[in-house]
Amino acid sequence: MQHVKIPQDRIGVLIGEGGETMREIEAEAEVRLDIDSEDGAVAVETVGDPVRGLKAPEIVRAIGRGFAPEEALQLLEDDMMLFDVVDIDAAARNKNDLKRQKGRLIGEGGRTRELMEELSGASVVIYGSTLGIIGTPPQVDAVRSAAEMLLDGAPHGTVYSFLEERHNEMKHQGMQYHRFPGSGSS
Repeated sequence: MQHVKIPQDRIGVLIGEGGETMREIEAEAEVRLDIDSEDGAVAVETVGDPVRGLKAPEIVRAIGRGFAPEEALQLLEDDMMLFDVVDIDAAARNKNDLKRQKGRLIGEGGRTRELMEELSGASVVIYGSTLGIIGTPPQVDAVRSAAEMLLDGAPHGTVYSFLEERHNEMKHQGMQYHRFPGSGSS
């Protein structure tokens, strides 16, 4: 049994209308979820395939970090799919700086976040003080590096060039490059 804590305002998303999302996660990941809606604690108990069960806490965490349930469930599609989080708060000096750093990652009209998704092939969500990434290891690595460059103060143009380069490398290596259905909505 594993325990995951998610923000209060994401519990409804995890449960879904009439418990629909929760049941889908339980069925897909072969687990049982025990959700405490008072404090956001989620107990994850594997009831089927242990390998699929290992991904369940990550799915719950991803939903807690702002991903839509459909995007979080992509973690089950492939053993290579990863969920990673960049802590924006750690790079910020204070609340105003946190807002500024988030703004740099989101970009004007959400363009920077969109480009991170488009050029890496990963799903990217900025929620609270974190940037969440779902994708294959090279995709996650590209987004994490781009985010860290921005948080370190690199100009957006430099970061876009880096992402273009990574995009071309991934395509050149014949990596499976695909846009996730349903991502890119902002």
